[in-house]
Amino acid sequence: MTADKIKAQLRAQGKTLTQWSEEHGYPRSAVYRVLNGVDKAHYGRAHEIAVKIGLKSPEPLAA
Repeated sequence: MTADKIKAQLRAQGKTLTQWSEEHGYPRSAVYRVLNGVDKAHYGRAHEIAVKIGLKSPEPLAA
C-alpha cells in the first residue's frame, strides 16, 4: 500500500495521523517521517511503524 492510500484510508475512518500515532504509542513526527519517505524504514522503530500502518509487510524470519 502507498502512503497516499494509507492517508486516504485514515481519512475515511475519520482518524488523523496524530490519533493513529497516539493509539499505537509512536511519536507523531516519527509516523510522518515514515509516511513522507524521510525514514526509509529498513529496521528499528521506523520499520515497526511501516509494518503496523500497512506500508510494508512484515519480513519473514530467516530459517
